[in-house]
Amino acid sequence: MQQARGDRILFSVADDNVMMDQILSTHSPDGRKFHVQPLFVIIEDVMHHANAPLPGTILSTTLQAQLDEKALNSSFSGMLKLLAPAIKKISCEISCKCSAEGDAQATTVSLFKMLSNYPWDVKLVVALAAFTVIYGEFWLVAQLYPTNPLAKSVAHLRQLSSIMQRAESSIPKFESLGKLINAVLVLTKCIVKLTSLPSQYISSDTPEMVTATAHIPTAVYWTIRSIVACAFIIINLRDTSNEYITSTTEAWELYSLSRKVDNIHTHLSKQLSRCHQHIAMMKHDELYRTLLRLLETPFIDNTKFLKALIYPKDDQLPLFNGHTRRRVSIETLRRKIVVLLISEFDIPLEELLLFELMYGEAKQNSSGTESHYEFVWLPITDRSVPWNEEKQKLLEKTQDSMPWLFLHHPSMLDPVAIEYIKDNWHFTKKSIAVVVDQQGKVVNLDALHMMRIWGSFAYPFTSVKEEQLWNVESWRMEFLDYGIHFMISEWISEGRYICLYGGDDIEWIHKFTHAANVVAHTARIPLEMFYVGKSNPRDKIQKINNTIVAEKLSHALPQLAYIRFFWSRLESMWHSKVQHGKSVENDQIMKEIMMMLYFGSSDQGWAVIGQGMDMAKAKGEMFLMSLSQLSDERKHDIVDKGFLPALNDIFQELYTPHHCHRIKLPGSTSSVQDKVVCAECGCAMEKSIMYSCCTD
Repeated sequence: MQQARGDRILFSVADDNVMMDQILSTHSPDGRKFHVQPLFVIIEDVMHHANAPLPGTILSTTLQAQLDEKALNSSFSGMLKLLAPAIKKISCEISCKCSAEGDAQATTVSLFKMLSNYPWDVKLVVALAAFTVIYGEFWLVAQLYPTNPLAKSVAHLRQLSSIMQRAESSIPKFESLGKLINAVLVLTKCIVKLTSLPSQYISSDTPEMVTATAHIPTAVYWTIRSIVACAFIIINLRDTSNEYITSTTEAWELYSLSRKVDNIHTHLSKQLSRCHQHIAMMKHDELYRTLLRLLETPFIDNTKFLKALIYPKDDQLPLFNGHTRRRVSIETLRRKIVVLLISEFDIPLEELLLFELMYGEAKQNSSGTESHYEFVWLPITDRSVPWNEEKQKLLEKTQDSMPWLFLHHPSMLDPVAIEYIKDNWHFTKKSIAVVVDQQGKVVNLDALHMMRIWGSFAYPFTSVKEEQLWNVESWRMEFLDYGIHFMISEWISEGRYICLYGGDDIEWIHKFTHAANVVAHTARIPLEMFYVGKSNPRDKIQKINNTIVAEKLSHALPQLAYIRFFWSRLESMWHSKVQHGKSVENDQIMKEIMMMLYFGSSDQGWAVIGQGMDMAKAKGEMFLMSLSQLSDERKHDIVDKGFLPALNDIFQELYTPHHCHRIKLPGSTSSVQDKVVCAECGCAMEKSIMYSCCTD
């Protein structure tokens, strides 16, 4: 049955499989490769200017973009010379076949036969280039028609003058045409990108690539079919007595093809995205392996190691000197012991105070010169969360408080370097201090613990130095105190008895401080008491602190930050001992540390009294009972045995094996959410690790 004139671009879709079999039978590439991206750039440029508003509606726009000069290099010229005959031939075929008497389906098949020797992407770009010549010439005349006599004469000869004079009525027609052409361009660009993917990162047999390329023949067919449909519209515009008006059938055909091409593009772009993800993963793995090899290579000095890790490019100075307030290069760190302070960018205030103290002390202790030692802060950020002005202000506030070096901006630290830090240096959420020596060798994966424990005496912060310090260390009040407050150090030097106590039971605190003062008076010993709260202190501890000071029950630390430091130092002792393979079974100091951590994790009161290496410790009720006995019926024990031996004897007598110890330490595991909020108040909850010796 013969088609009506207006139906000649309506294609049968009854049997797509038969149609595709016919198209596939024409495909016989000769093995030649063409880089068609530059040609597509020219096509896009032509279409950009051709789709400017029609004359008579809005004035023609000036050129808004210039063709990329890189597309006109010698290799492109050679490629265009090879494809020019095919483009010309296809253009002529479209002009001849897409006439009023032509058949669109037959024309489409004819084009595929003429392009049989080319790969799919080249078939598409050549066909689109051929149509672009026709389309571009049409719009060149249309845009110049109002002002150029030559263009007006050509329009008359091509029987287009009526269309130019009645441009307003033709707008809906060209809008439909423009939508289909835009859909064709978008899909063609997707196909060109897909066929231009780097083979060194994604091969033809990669599952993502196999899935994507399986759809390319169908995509190319429908795109060329749409090109033919567009050509029918342009070529059949004539100035006749009966003005050529797009029929309802033709309008529906353009709409249907636009939907079809858009749907194909949506699906193919998803496949392209998966291919890009695969390529990104392969590139990431390649960069990671390269970084791994580089960082494991022995160096003469540390700059190559630090540059590879911190910022390998030479386009800008990556570091900022907090003292001079100037940006500096990695060369600043040459031949220095470098402590890489690695943390999240919103580092806690108490850690900043600790680092400032350690930095200043270690600088002075660095063989009398500052040239042997440097701190560098590397902030780690979650790249999946957008950076905003609030974060920038917080970052700048943190940087302003740092006298040492720091990375100018967190974004400068490459994701590969972050992955290396997490995988090999075990960084999670807690800050770490990795020490790199003058030769670029990592000598301590986390010196933060020994900084908290020994301060500047830990210089140069190596694991060997850490073991040496433990070998000569003993559990004594001076070691337990270590700079909590300057008065404690003075009391120790004066030979006074020091009592550290804690918990969050204010009633017990009242009873204990009174009983302790009574016993001290009875025993005639100089006793100084100091409240140190509990681990992870909150507002309740601050209130108790304020009450103790207001009622003059004992001495207390002025801020929660100092209390946190006391307990984090004990936690650092535990971590340090664990790193060196120590446990309560083989190390007495570890046993004492565990007991203190147990005290800090408990809500009950507790206390430890010491003078030098002699110490006595117990939980709250036992301590009260013991003090009560010493101040009453067992006063003579103080005279006979001494205060601390007498106290320990009573502890032994009152001790019962029935107990339930629990120790809570800050921690992070990959299998547990890093952030959980309270169901009642909505505040972020702290994640910790609980150790318990009983299950009831």
